[in-house]
Amino acid sequence: MEDDGYEGPAVLIVGDERFALRAHLVGQFQPIDGRYRWYGRLDADEALTRLVGAGPAAVVLRTEEGHAEGQLGEPDLWNRYRIEGVSLPPFHVPFGLEDAGAQ
Repeated sequence: MEDDGYEGPAVLIVGDERFALRAHLVGQFQPIDGRYRWYGRLDADEALTRLVGAGPAAVVLRTEEGHAEGQLGEPDLWNRYRIEGVSLPPFHVPFGLEDAGAQ
């Protein structure tokens, strides 16, 4: 099965703060536990780095295709944060997740 994904504009919500940035996301349905796992990188943003530092942080990610709760990990050397979630993803998936039993 191929990865699903999204690359484009996004809004990251951390507490009461919002950050407009670009997201690079992929995901896969995991048949063993019946969940959809999505993850990716967010482009660097100086204000986000000042707020979150080395992470982790609970967040909400909104794209043109949807929104989902996720978790920021540590930033890489270029201050791009890794983001991941276990839920319906913040992007369109070409097959019905409801039919696949994702949570």
